[in-house]
Amino acid sequence: MTRVTDASAPQTTLPTGRAPVVAAVLMIVAGVGGLVGAFELTLDKFRLLGNPTQALGCDVNPFVGCTNVINSWQASLFGFPNPILGLIGFSVVVAVAVGLLAGARFARWFWVGLTVGVLLAWVFITWLFVQTVFVIGSLCPWCMLVWSVTIPLFWIFTTWGLARGVTVRRGRVQRLAARFLPYSWVLPVLNYVVVATVVLVKFPLLLPLLLG
Repeated sequence: MTRVTDASAPQTTLPTGRAPVVAAVLMIVAGVGGLVGAFELTLDKFRLLGNPTQALGCDVNPFVGCTNVINSWQASLFGFPNPILGLIGFSVVVAVAVGLLAGARFARWFWVGLTVGVLLAWVFITWLFVQTVFVIGSLCPWCMLVWSVTIPLFWIFTTWGLARGVTVRRGRVQRLAARFLPYSWVLPVLNYVVVATVVLVKFPLLLPLLLG
């Protein structure tokens, strides 16, 4: 018996083509970068547990250092070190990206869940950025690596998901997102500009210190 399908019915799996490859590469780069940052933060946490007075390699100057950040309550918001979330989350991102490159197709509920996860990650690192700059008063290099990869992962991945119809099945939204997709890099750039501006305003001596 031949199965008849409705051509007008919305897709529930990821479309094939060049776009998934580009998205997968972005996810791998961001995922690996995030894993490196989370792994180094985890190692530094172990080092400080073993020797609280140990100087960490990421303690560069009075404005840039990991120790004050790692020892803060914000670094263990849920009762365990935040980098553990990064190790889990970025591993999922890399695994999904490898699956895409291998030709895997995922159900719509999976993409919705992943998009929500990426959104929560962006909200979390934004909160951590505010806490680091305005409360703790120190910039953690490995934290900044995690921030720098989460920002484009969120903005570009979200726009791509809307444009491909894997998260929202509304024609108008999908068409608008598809038109904007080639320019989606503008969003993370603007996010970077906001972050850099806040840092330079809050730490006016940082740039001369680094350049000197």
